[in-house]
Amino acid sequence: MSSRIDGDKSGQVPTRVRRILSGPRPERVPSLVGTAVTLVGLMDIAAGIIPRFNHSKVRAIAEVIPGSTRPMAAAVTICAGVLLLLLAHGLKRRKRRAWRAAVLLLPIGAVAQFWYRHSFIGVAIAAALLALLLRHQGEFKALPDPRSRWKALANFVLMSAFSISLGLVIVNAHPSKIVGDPGLYEQLAHVLYGLVGIEGPVAYDGGRADWIVGWSLGSLGMLTALTTIYLAFRPEHPAARLTSDDEAKLRELLAKHGRRDSLGHFALRRDKAVVFSPSGKAAVTYRVVSGVMLASGDPIGDVEAWPGAIERFMEEAKAHSWTPAVMGCSETGGEVWTRETGLDALELGDEAIVDVKDFSLSGRPMRNVRQMVKRIERNGYTTKVRRVSELTEEELTAVRGAAEAWRGTDTERGFSMALGRIGDPGDGDCVIATAHRVEEGDTSPFGDLKAIQHFVPWGKDGMSLELMRRDRAADPGMNELLIVASLQAAPDLGIERVSLNFAMFRSALARGEKIGAGPVLRAWRSLLVFLSRWFQIESLYKFNAKFQPRWEPRFVVFRATRDLPRIGFAAMQAEGFVTLALPRLFESRRRPKPVRECAHQDTVTKVPGQAEREVQAA
Repeated sequence: MSSRIDGDKSGQVPTRVRRILSGPRPERVPSLVGTAVTLVGLMDIAAGIIPRFNHSKVRAIAEVIPGSTRPMAAAVTICAGVLLLLLAHGLKRRKRRAWRAAVLLLPIGAVAQFWYRHSFIGVAIAAALLALLLRHQGEFKALPDPRSRWKALANFVLMSAFSISLGLVIVNAHPSKIVGDPGLYEQLAHVLYGLVGIEGPVAYDGGRADWIVGWSLGSLGMLTALTTIYLAFRPEHPAARLTSDDEAKLRELLAKHGRRDSLGHFALRRDKAVVFSPSGKAAVTYRVVSGVMLASGDPIGDVEAWPGAIERFMEEAKAHSWTPAVMGCSETGGEVWTRETGLDALELGDEAIVDVKDFSLSGRPMRNVRQMVKRIERNGYTTKVRRVSELTEEELTAVRGAAEAWRGTDTERGFSMALGRIGDPGDGDCVIATAHRVEEGDTSPFGDLKAIQHFVPWGKDGMSLELMRRDRAADPGMNELLIVASLQAAPDLGIERVSLNFAMFRSALARGEKIGAGPVLRAWRSLLVFLSRWFQIESLYKFNAKFQPRWEPRFVVFRATRDLPRIGFAAMQAEGFVTLALPRLFESRRRPKPVRECAHQDTVTKVPGQAEREVQAA
């Protein structure tokens, strides 16, 4: 106590005061600057819209400034505010280009605001923020994100809506100067005309209100056009894709270490990118969705080389200021990810794995499956289970056509547990199970083909279910029939393990229905059952449980709890549940809406949490 008092008396600055004087910690600067820029942008917009009043202390300045330039200054202030609002998110994500634009716009907006309103407060705030940006410019090094031409259309739609809304506010910002009492239609017409530089039906009496409104509306229209043109014609920076060399390296790693993870073969999706460890003995595949760098499954390759690949993954995420996340990694993978990166992990669900040697249709637990399979066989259905390399080109064409025709959604779903293709020349080891039925007068373009299942290799002695689809006119139980046929044919194919579907939140469903479950667990299970009306979480779990599998937990790895909603939304986009595809606005022909069946779906892809209506409810 005495030493602290003596220190204060000797003239030393207290720790709290020194901390305030030193400013915010560098790692917090981007978030603070992004929020501050948002506020400054709103202030600039308000300063340009609200009518100017000459205060006695600044009247001398007002007399010096040419009056004809003040409407232009108001328009520049509004445009600077709008652009700062657009840059705020990029500053929070440490984007270098957003930093450069903000450094340019802050003084422009401050000068324009002073020119119009003669306000020193706006200049002081902008100067302080500019000083903070210049002092911590090293915190803004993130590289650009992958670009899409459709962002130009999105910008045009959003900016047009924003400009029209803001234009209505500008038109009514000078009510005492408006001639007459124009209605909403006249005001809206005045805004639309003003955005393209044409004088509208609303008239103003005296002063410079007419000029201010005209300049402001014209500037907003020009800003909308320029930002759209820039986004449409800027140089492409496309999302990374798996190259042929990358795919060859991944196949080599899978040939040596593919047995370790049932999701390993899904790394060969060609819409993913990849980073390799310095030694080249391990790799992490990923896709960037809405600013989230989303990896799937465990790293590929030698476990001892995983840390090197994970480090490269984290460096890439930091370089672009992407949010790192991993979907569906195993317990071992989760331990390595959390140990090497300091990230956290949360159990996402369980993967159903059937050991072929232990599978049998005999016994009471398999009675329902056994009866269903026998009933379908009596109805004249037969099955074939073959490697893709054994199918003829005609058969492959029929399978691909059927898979496309029986798909129940406009978008091909899948990312972490789906391959997205059938019959590729490099996928000859994949297994296809087909169900057939010969009927008189069958005019189907796919012959007697009624259902298909597609399995990808899991090392040399395993396979993982990737896709299940069936003809809607086929009898119920096609999935059970083909899974049983695949398990029975597995020994002849050298298969010892088969990975079935992923059951999201399985442990909560299983424990919540047991005697002695607590109120929290029961409430969580009730919520999952409620959500199953749309996502079929419970029925997918019960479908998998029919085959008496062992359950292997899968995890999501994330940086902070606050990132989970963003990661969840990005995962839903990647898996195909949320589609932000603007081209659909212009489609003249839409796929017919699939007919819902009470117990079955026309398509199933092995992805976490998918609404798999094909899965028969227990």
